[in-house]
Amino acid sequence: MSRVPTLSSPFLLGFDEIERVLDRVVKGADGYPPYNIERCNGADNQPERLRITLAVAGFTRDQLDVTIEENQLVIRGRQQDDKARQYIHRGIAARHFQRTFVLAEGMLVLGADLKNGLLSIDLARPEPERIVKTIAINEHE
Repeated sequence: MSRVPTLSSPFLLGFDEIERVLDRVVKGADGYPPYNIERCNGADNQPERLRITLAVAGFTRDQLDVTIEENQLVIRGRQQDDKARQYIHRGIAARHFQRTFVLAEGMLVLGADLKNGLLSIDLARPEPERIVKTIAINEHE
């Protein structure tokens, strides 16, 4: 099955990397762990903030990693089975996960907090600088 490019307009030049990122995001989207994304209004003259909150009950701070890799926010969780325990019923599995969020250019990760089984990551979206550049036109005769 061939895929029709979504950004195929002749007026959209150089967006092929965005299309690859969109494909990667769609392929990597599973349901665990559940998460929220909320907009937090910044104070006066402060950039808009976003907060990503993931439900990571059962994970300790040492079992979680938050990194930025090539404009992607990557959250990983790793749990190990406790071999000393003998379960009669096991409904809570030791799980690994990786949740990835693609960040727009200029997004800043302010920090991460773990409280009551919720991992919150705060981001800032600064207002982009408006740049107008005049291009000189060369004349050849």
